[in-house]
Amino acid sequence: MTVAHDFSLGSVEVALTPAQRFAEFLQARGKRVTRQRQVIVDHVSSRHEHFDADQLLDDLRKTPEGAGASRPTVYRTLAEMVDAGLLHKMVLDGRAVYEHDYGYPQHDHLYCSVCQRLIEFSSDELVKIRDAVAASHQFRATGHKLIVTGICLDCRTSKAKSRHQDRV
Repeated sequence: MTVAHDFSLGSVEVALTPAQRFAEFLQARGKRVTRQRQVIVDHVSSRHEHFDADQLLDDLRKTPEGAGASRPTVYRTLAEMVDAGLLHKMVLDGRAVYEHDYGYPQHDHLYCSVCQRLIEFSSDELVKIRDAVAASHQFRATGHKLIVTGICLDCRTSKAKSRHQDRV
């Protein structure tokens, strides 16, 4: 079996911007597109980072347009963005972490349990294994979410250095 080593993410074409999709989602549920919700969606969709609600709130409060953001509004808007298919929520070590879902291709994660770093990757081989396992159970897979936990190279290296220094 040949294993490819390009684990980078590609891109996905979408018909609506995240703000348009969110507005459509809210309107379909009879909810208003408030200025605070709009600021949160714009802020989150302007960068691709993994984040938690507290990090988002801190980031928003550093900007003039997000300075008045309230904790309840941030939590409520994040939940709505997950329901709208804009964000994916992962619970890692008891902490809710969010990432973009809309307009991003299927991908998986490596999670360092020491520094809490998330590394994204995409693997055609993993998709083939998923599809083969699904087919053997007469199941049609439409997607998956995989988080491999472990310790990243930086943390392993710093641990090895500290053990070496303890012996000196």
